[in-house]
Amino acid sequence: MVEIVGVGFMKAGKTYYFDPKGVQYELGDMVIVETARGMELGHILIANKEIDESELVAELKPIERKATKEDLDRYHKNLEKRDDAMAVCAEKIEKHGLDMKLVDADFMIDGAKIVFYFSADGRVDFRELAKDLAGHFRTRIELRQIGVRDEARMLGGIGICGRPLCCSKWLSDFHPVSIKMAKQQNLSLNPSKISGSCGRLMCCLNFEDKTYKELRKGMPKDNERVETPEGLAKVIKVDYFAGKINTRAIEIDPETGEEVFAQEIKAYTRDEIKRKGKKERPNQNEGPQDADEPEETDEIPENIGEDEARELEQLMKEF
Repeated sequence: MVEIVGVGFMKAGKTYYFDPKGVQYELGDMVIVETARGMELGHILIANKEIDESELVAELKPIERKATKEDLDRYHKNLEKRDDAMAVCAEKIEKHGLDMKLVDADFMIDGAKIVFYFSADGRVDFRELAKDLAGHFRTRIELRQIGVRDEARMLGGIGICGRPLCCSKWLSDFHPVSIKMAKQQNLSLNPSKISGSCGRLMCCLNFEDKTYKELRKGMPKDNERVETPEGLAKVIKVDYFAGKINTRAIEIDPETGEEVFAQEIKAYTRDEIKRKGKKERPNQNEGPQDADEPEETDEIPENIGEDEARELEQLMKEF
């Protein structure tokens, strides 16, 4: 077992483990730590606790010290200089004719380095820009390219739900998101409906994916034919949360001999119906079920417009 504390930073949602060196820290304490970027100001998110060494992904670095009043004053002065630094960098970018979007600037607490974050469609040769900035600020310069999701995390904003973006508030890691998740949740596949502020598929599609997977097990799809206690029927709609399958009975027209659908809609549970062409659901210990059921894919449905299809293809490539 090893004692750790969890430290968070102003520009990142992740929590990093550090060695407290026997010092007791409380939640919210401001501390100075050394990271790959340099000396940074962080805050305690996890108080002293012991964890198994197998949970560590890298060697623990020690906390340098608790932040002093001078450290906090220096941090606020750096914030005041941020806008001027951004303006200078934007001017230099235009001067060098680089195709890049400046996102943010971050001063190390000891002033030893300035990190400029930018986004771009491809790789950017910023060597001359870095030299120009180093000559202007008389300190070390780091230019770091970030993705559009990290850009949204840094800039923040309001999502279509009306709440602050999850990535800028509490989401610590970005997880893969696919079109399949939207299809399983019966959401519109219109890119404008399922894309976040970053232009990528919304991270929240992942939040309920596991629940929907559990609810959909053994449930028929819309328009599927099933055997009910009263005979053959067609599935009209499936209510996964209520566990109800709404159906219309399939009858034979006595005059034409053709199949027709009854007007009355009847609801059944999963255990009351039998799927056509499906094997009986085995017990939990008998392995996977519905082996012949077509697997859900990330293929783009045929019933959406060409423009929407192109946008969805782009979203899927980016993930």
